[in-house]
Amino acid sequence: QEAEAGVAMCDSNFGNVKVKEPSVGDRWRVSWYERLVQPCLAELLGSALFIFIGCLSVIENGPDTGLLQPALAHGLALGLIIATLGNISGGHFNPAVSLAAMLSGGLTLMMLVPYWISQLFGGLIGAALAKAVSPEERFWNASGAAFVTVQEQGQVAGALGAEIILTMLLALAVCMGAINERTKGPLAPFSIGLSVTVDILAGGNVSGACMNPARAFGPAVMANYWSFHWIYWLGPLLAALLVGLFIRFFIGDGKTRLILKGR
Repeated sequence: QEAEAGVAMCDSNFGNVKVKEPSVGDRWRVSWYERLVQPCLAELLGSALFIFIGCLSVIENGPDTGLLQPALAHGLALGLIIATLGNISGGHFNPAVSLAAMLSGGLTLMMLVPYWISQLFGGLIGAALAKAVSPEERFWNASGAAFVTVQEQGQVAGALGAEIILTMLLALAVCMGAINERTKGPLAPFSIGLSVTVDILAGGNVSGACMNPARAFGPAVMANYWSFHWIYWLGPLLAALLVGLFIRFFIGDGKTRLILKGR
């Protein structure tokens, strides 16, 4: 009985003394890491993986497949990476999407620039890895998967317009499928990936269907190809601005409707 009492006392002491609640400092450090560092690391990793797959699909694309191989590779890769990492960072992997998310209430202004930096560095890493694993002849024949569709000034207006419209579809899929309280649902990764596939199939021959400044930036650095590069920044960012403002002022975040329903 004494032994049992001693064990009980030890158990009690273990429960009351040795198991300590996390201190305020520990909780703050964990909270800081989860709120600020983890999302940026997820955006860096996701962008690198997405752009590696995307670049490789262009570099290794056969003449018989046309736009189908890069369209499927980009769309399926993005959907898979969003399903894997989306709960950590929101699954943007695209500076234009981050801008639209910030304007529509899905990202704080403080995190916008860190997200952009992470995504651009991820783009550099993904493009560098694609270059490292590709045969030199294939890499240069495909211009390192940089966007070379626009070759003359007469194509600029059409390419810029296509980038704006195509990116609007992608940004709407993200903001309405994964951010807005009224419309978001579990099929968001599928719909976002599908929007990229559809965009590339529809607009690949017009502008290249970039829709992502990080996807344009990484390959441009690796291949040192900058002709008409500004199109792939201005078009997607303008589209993100339009979508973000449209959702904020005309759609709302859906919270009012939830309150009216008593939720």
